[in-house]
Amino acid sequence: MSDPLAEFLARAAAGLSPDPPGPDDPTSNPRGDHSLDPDGTAVMPPPPHRRAAVLVPVVRRADGPSLILTMRAANLRDHSGQVALPGGKIDPTDPGPADAALREAFEEIGLLPAAVRLLGYLDPYLSGTGFLVTPVIGLVDSGVTLTPNPAEVADVFEVPFPILMDPERYRLRSRAWQGRERWFYALTYGERLIWGVTAGILNNLRERLYPETESGDVGRPAR
Repeated sequence: MSDPLAEFLARAAAGLSPDPPGPDDPTSNPRGDHSLDPDGTAVMPPPPHRRAAVLVPVVRRADGPSLILTMRAANLRDHSGQVALPGGKIDPTDPGPADAALREAFEEIGLLPAAVRLLGYLDPYLSGTGFLVTPVIGLVDSGVTLTPNPAEVADVFEVPFPILMDPERYRLRSRAWQGRERWFYALTYGERLIWGVTAGILNNLRERLYPETESGDVGRPAR
């Protein structure tokens, strides 16, 4: 009988980058929602890009790993009420993306850095608002206690990892934004909609861990 956690760790070791992308790495054409446009006419946000980091927190569970996500508070100026990964801007005092992601995760949901085992990094993801986001993947202890900051987070929930690694769940959707059509990935879990940068990063993780499932574009365009 296979061990889902052992399989995840093996795939993470094989598919993730052990080191974060440095400030001088060639990220002039990073992946982002702009790269999803079927017509290839989307405009990439111009540099300079603001650097940010998010933690992709995979937690040990008896029936297999799951992933911690948040629902952003309704009072926030940006992306209020949306499903998100813990994270934010990389401050000048942060030694690197992992430090920023762990700091933000502690501030947002009370996740202690000592409870996270860093596993690796994904390529940066460029948001439509010009943030160049470095995803940091970490394994979280199963006994961890989370305390959401109500000023930033309305809810914390988990999604079973196999659901997020299923290519059939990702759909390409679009909506009008700032006078043009914006394309993005989206998937549902119960009544929750995971879309935009968060879904894009999770789909990139899926591609890294399960490259054998790739057969062209994931999903189909939807409105």
